[in-house]
Amino acid sequence: MAEKKKTVTVTQIHSAAGRYADQRQTLIGLRLNKIRRSSTLEDTPAVRGMIKKVKHLVQVDEG
Repeated sequence: MAEKKKTVTVTQIHSAAGRYADQRQTLIGLRLNKIRRSSTLEDTPAVRGMIKKVKHLVQVDEG
């Protein structure tokens, strides 16, 4: 039986305007670029690191 992979849903809640370029690029890497846009991603250490970098701009829902 196949294992069900853990996912995390990330929603952008603040604008990237006026932020550092690396933070804007991290949002794009998370498939976010507008307020209230959501993305469901696999829960990996790389994704967690990206979320940590922009934690002040996003809301995270475990799932």
